[in-house]
Amino acid sequence: MQLFLLAACVLAAPVIAAGPAVLPPDLPPYAPDKPLPVPQIERRTLDNGLEVWVVPRDGVPRVDYVLAMRDAGHGADPADAPGFAALFAGLLSEGTARRDSRAIAEAAQSYGGGVAASASNDGVLVSANALTSHAAPMLSLLAEIVREPAFPDNEVALGKANALQSLRAAQAQPSFRAARELLAATFGDHPYARTQPTEDSIAAVTPEALRRAHAQRFRPDRALLVVAGRVEPEEIFRLAQSAFGDWTATGPAPDPAPAAPREAAPARVLVQRDGSVQATLRLGRPALAATDADYVPAILTGTLLGGGFSSRVNQNLREDKGYTYGASAGFSTSRMGGRVQAGADVRNEVAGAALQEFFSEFRRLAQEPVPEQELLDNKRYVAGGYLITNQLQGAVASTLASNWLVGLPPEFLSSYVPRIQQVDADQVRGIARRYFDPKDLSIIVVGDAAAIEEQLGEYGQFRKVE
Repeated sequence: MQLFLLAACVLAAPVIAAGPAVLPPDLPPYAPDKPLPVPQIERRTLDNGLEVWVVPRDGVPRVDYVLAMRDAGHGADPADAPGFAALFAGLLSEGTARRDSRAIAEAAQSYGGGVAASASNDGVLVSANALTSHAAPMLSLLAEIVREPAFPDNEVALGKANALQSLRAAQAQPSFRAARELLAATFGDHPYARTQPTEDSIAAVTPEALRRAHAQRFRPDRALLVVAGRVEPEEIFRLAQSAFGDWTATGPAPDPAPAAPREAAPARVLVQRDGSVQATLRLGRPALAATDADYVPAILTGTLLGGGFSSRVNQNLREDKGYTYGASAGFSTSRMGGRVQAGADVRNEVAGAALQEFFSEFRRLAQEPVPEQELLDNKRYVAGGYLITNQLQGAVASTLASNWLVGLPPEFLSSYVPRIQQVDADQVRGIARRYFDPKDLSIIVVGDAAAIEEQLGEYGQFRKVE
């Protein structure tokens, strides 16, 4: 799961530093942050093990469904099939035993909504929404997609062609190549390192392989259905029983992903990109899982350090030094582990200096207490973003389902903001010391060695990759 998303790094160019905005002195103080109201969640488990959570909401006449399937994501992909889960999820709604992809899309549209699916490290989310007047047929359609995907030959061929085209476009981007090297340096041979497909892994996908994966990965005893909207819980339980009650597992369950490493020997990798006028810098290491006691302090620390325009690394590298259009740093977390990542795309002539500024900010955060106002501003930023995101019922359903995939309880939804507010400067400094020590970070650089290699000498011996 990634509750905190890294700020985008874009093409580097000189920028003009601007002074801080001066606000009128008589502005009223901010109002206190409000926690999300504790959602009323009615729960029931069907005899086959499927959990059903219903979140009644007043508002628009709409119902949102999210079905989460644990251990069905990239963590279940074999070593020779990187990125398989993403293609698998994308093809779930492209045909069932009863309807082709067009019939599915037309049915969903006729109910006033749509269907979608996506894969993460820890599972697959299949979502649907409809007008409440069509809650029953939409849930039946969702069950059909989840239980009876056909993976038709023509749709699989089209999906593979599209995936291959997307991969080739991505491989031309230095950020994609940097991410691949950093994932390998961070997670080694753990499944979390294998989220990016290869041409060979895409070519190896067949309808039969997809059907086998579905039989193994999709099973009611590892599934959660979250329903939010203007609905009556007892009616939803009745509909869920009708749509899913006779669903049974048909294959051996996949083994859960093992624990991801918490430490890794720091790597130094220089990926050659002939003629590049900029250097793509990525720094990282293994970190903590979403269920770790330090998860909430880590999210706040990452935001303060590199999670927004006003963050320290962005203010330093962009606003003060003019090295880049954007610099970021933060955490990405999953059920069995997580990682730190920082990065920026900078002009060739400042590649070494930019690395030094990253390390300077990491050391400063580890050594000096965060000023009270800066800490408060970042708490408000994190809390406000979370509150805004989870105002919509579809977002509430998705957050509950995503949290469940990574092992977080439903109560986490409403406790997150109060827990952010309780983080203190000592906790932030402790997180920085544990996870942003420069000596423990891998450094990946994509660029033209002729232009940047000399600047990298003080950071160690770099392995060159063509």
